[in-house]
Amino acid sequence: MGDRIKITEPEKLTLLFERFRDVCLVEKEVWKEIFMPRDITQGPVRTNVQDRYEVEIDDPAIEDTLDVNIPRGSAALGAAIQEYRQHIAFYRKA
Repeated sequence: MGDRIKITEPEKLTLLFERFRDVCLVEKEVWKEIFMPRDITQGPVRTNVQDRYEVEIDDPAIEDTLDVNIPRGSAALGAAIQEYRQHIAFYRKA
């Protein structure tokens, strides 16, 4: 499976939670992985290169709650994600 790095940086987590919400709304399901543009500090940026993040939700009931909030729209799903964010983790493959 390879080594994984748990994301703990607050700024990165904020972006990942927003991306997670947006992906859930578009796909109408709770995804197990999301993609974000790769952070490039120098040089040209290739827009087709993305980092893959695995999403883990540690409680099936919370996953069900998020799923129920998807049809209610961005605000409801965002609020549910904020409520349960301690149960949602993002991992990037090393």
